[in-house]
Amino acid sequence: MKISFFPIRSYFYVIFGIVISLVLIFVSGCQTTLHKNNNVIHLTLWQSINPPTNRDVFEKLVEKFNHQHSDIQVESVYAEGLPKILTAVVGNASPDILSFYPQLTGQFVELGAIVPVEEWFDQLPFKSEVIPNTMEELKLNGHLWSIPLYTSNMAIFYRPQLFEAAGIKSPPKTWEELREVAKKLTIDKNGDKRPDQHGILLPLGKEEWTIFSWFPFLLSAGGEIVIDGHPNLTNAGAITALKFWEDLIKDGSAILSGPERGYEEDDFLAGRVAMQITGPWTYITKSQVDYQLFPIPTNVEKATVIGGGNLYVMKTKPEREKAAMKFLEFVVSEEFQTEWAVGTGFLPVNIKSTQSQEYQQYLNSKPWLKVFVEQMSVARARPIIAGYNRLSDSLGRAIESTLLGKSSAEQALKEAQERLELIWKSN
Repeated sequence: MKISFFPIRSYFYVIFGIVISLVLIFVSGCQTTLHKNNNVIHLTLWQSINPPTNRDVFEKLVEKFNHQHSDIQVESVYAEGLPKILTAVVGNASPDILSFYPQLTGQFVELGAIVPVEEWFDQLPFKSEVIPNTMEELKLNGHLWSIPLYTSNMAIFYRPQLFEAAGIKSPPKTWEELREVAKKLTIDKNGDKRPDQHGILLPLGKEEWTIFSWFPFLLSAGGEIVIDGHPNLTNAGAITALKFWEDLIKDGSAILSGPERGYEEDDFLAGRVAMQITGPWTYITKSQVDYQLFPIPTNVEKATVIGGGNLYVMKTKPEREKAAMKFLEFVVSEEFQTEWAVGTGFLPVNIKSTQSQEYQQYLNSKPWLKVFVEQMSVARARPIIAGYNRLSDSLGRAIESTLLGKSSAEQALKEAQERLELIWKSN
């Protein structure tokens, strides 16, 4: 009888494999212990970057930093939601680095949750490479409280075929031209005395997207909503900007979005509106429809609003804060910003990154993006004072009331200012 040795040999390989695996686990454990005992600082970074494709780009860049720094290791954790963050801060369980948005700066300062970074930034060898107005949004009370992760701004997308059909030869450059163009693009196609196509979509709602979309018009009118650290919604520029939106509604040339859905683009894609205010993240550019875009038209001055994300260094221990700033140095570098911008579509915050051959090739492949890059020189930020959320809520209610025809622009802003005066006096 012939005896096969295959089973015996197979068992040997299995046992050998188990032994090797155990040895590797043991060695790995020893290496980890040595790694931790070798003065390596492990930092936790919380971020809520979306969509997931952008998050993947960020994770790869974090890994690149970790490979380049044997003494600092950053763990990126997806942590969505302001309540979770505030709970962690109050409970002394905050991360080392937080990626969020600048409008929470004042609140974090009041809580003593973040550390100023101007001394570190002033000593940065390539400080002059960071685009100056991306930093303005991050300063409060004489301190720089964070650094920009990315930047962007708002422009107006339009459907060229609809412009051509209406006999419009060029995009509007002023508010007056925008209003006239919007009228020409508002068309009743079936004769039922109701427009089937509107000139422009305006966002209905009182939340931040509405504020964000309206802000370029406020800035172009020379308006402010905070003067000397105090809310001021009744200055001439603010009234002029909101009255302009009111006039578009009264003309019948603007259609309102669904409540708090001003970012949706279905009406634009379907040709029911010819123009939409949005930014470089838009899905319009991924669609099959015809599109172009133009800068925000001018009233008193050229202007748009910055839409940025930022990184805070949370208050922990000096050695951890110093290590966190090393990661921030990587984030504002040309290397990070070029790869991040090309991978996500956001604009770089580093001048050399914008000028790099790789990014210029990327721009040539997406020529529409040049409008946003060119607008950065006139882009300005929303306030970051403590209590901005209350200010934003009152302003949002005023815009919503005006668009729904419940109040005139001037009256709505006056009532909002009165509410804010009561809130500020009680603090």
